Amino acid sequence: MDDKKNTDGMQQGNEVPQPIYETVPVDPNAAEQNTLQPEEVSQNVVETDQGNNGQLQPEVVPIADEPPAIYQEKSKLPFIAIGAVVLVVLLLVVVILFSRKSATTPPPQATTLVYWGLWEDKEVMDALIKEYQKSNPQVKIQYEKKDPADYLQKLLVWTQKGQGPDLFRFHNTWLPEVNEITAPLPDTVMTAQQFEKTFYPVQQKDLKIGSKYYGLPTYIDGLVLLCNQDLLKKAGVATVPGNWDDLIAAANKVLVKEKDGHIITAGLAGGTATNVEHFSDIFGLMLMLNGGSLSKLDEAEAAGALEAYRRFAEEPNNVWSEDMPNSITAFAQGKVAMIFAPTWEIQTIKATAPDLKIVVGEIPSPPGGKQVSLASYWVEGVSSKSTHQLEAWKFLAYLTSKEGETKLFEVQSSLRLFGTAYSRIDLADLLVQHEYLGPVVKQAIEDKFVSLPLESSTFDDALDDGIIQYVQNAINATSRGVSYTEALGTAKKGVDQVFSRYKIN
Repeated sequence: MDDKKNTDGMQQGNEVPQPIYETVPVDPNAAEQNTLQPEEVSQNVVETDQGNNGQLQPEVVPIADEPPAIYQEKSKLPFIAIGAVVLVVLLLVVVILFSRKSATTPPPQATTLVYWGLWEDKEVMDALIKEYQKSNPQVKIQYEKKDPADYLQKLLVWTQKGQGPDLFRFHNTWLPEVNEITAPLPDTVMTAQQFEKTFYPVQQKDLKIGSKYYGLPTYIDGLVLLCNQDLLKKAGVATVPGNWDDLIAAANKVLVKEKDGHIITAGLAGGTATNVEHFSDIFGLMLMLNGGSLSKLDEAEAAGALEAYRRFAEEPNNVWSEDMPNSITAFAQGKVAMIFAPTWEIQTIKATAPDLKIVVGEIPSPPGGKQVSLASYWVEGVSSKSTHQLEAWKFLAYLTSKEGETKLFEVQSSLRLFGTAYSRIDLADLLVQHEYLGPVVKQAIEDKFVSLPLESSTFDDALDDGIIQYVQNAINATSRGVSYTEALGTAKKGVDQVFSRYKIN
């Protein structure tokens, strides 16, 4: 189209201009017609002949060649015509050659990315993928929702064989397990400085090795306090407990026991490993609140944390017991007033008890200590074995953009009670007052989240599950009369072995 416009423009620009005065050919036989009239006699005419009845005769001026300028303009016409013909021929040749090249050169191949995910249905992710492909039609993304039970083992084995996905989901505590198959985030997609301005502090700590980041989080989640509003109100508790003393007081107010000590309505689920969902997360929380460390389970702070955890279920002042149902089930049935859980468990509870009035609070602060909570969320990474790493990172950059995260939340919320909390700091204001997600966002903003490889429901059968097993053994041992120090001393040996296996200091 542009070539045609240029050709037309050239022809119009070189069109021969018409002369202002027409050139008249000289005819010798027309001398009388061209004789000047008396009023038009030139001053240069000299009276040389008085004949012919005394009439002045004009000087006969020899006819020169036609004016050069007019003659030269006319002489260009053949050359311009020839040039135009040559130009048209050249353009035709170019068009023909280009057409032949287009016909013989195959169109560029589309890039296909295989994406292994967890939890999110294909319906959710396909909506994001279609949105991305509107401006990136050359990239095809094949999303596959995997079974979490053996997910990590398959991911590692298949990737090492060169048959794994281009993109995959992993837990925020898994980086020591997957770092050998995870590609670093390239600066061309997002610099380290941009990452740190975009995501929460806990995500910066979880996903960094050296100076590089190894994943992009699409959301944030972790432990919060879930309260049955009706049970608290019935017991005279007007507000969600904000500190540990208020928490214990509220649990005791709600508690209803029979004469034999059997619990009818529990105040708070905790103290056991058999029927408390997320017991390992809660023990990790209390360990951090008490100033302890998972690598120092043989110290007094760790023993104090275990004692405080067991106290919830130790008679006679227990507010929970092993006779109760699973804590999530008990909460949905109105048999326990408060539980510690990540926000995604609200979806589970509401699925069976849609009318239950749930109030969500931040983790209560300890007396004289720093308020903390345990983070638990999933991250998207790119395989180091992928041949399309840049394309994969660009798609993940879209997922974690403002547009991508708000679109994800919109799609999730159309299919369930609410979506996941944004991982972006600049989107925090949109959810900080959210009925269920607000406390998570506040804890993330205020840098209260820490991460420990004690997170339940990761199904890794390795780092997290390995450490959880040793902690579970310690909790069960103390219920049989083993001292807290001895039980944790044994657990430390196992935890140290797991840390050594994954080179964790």
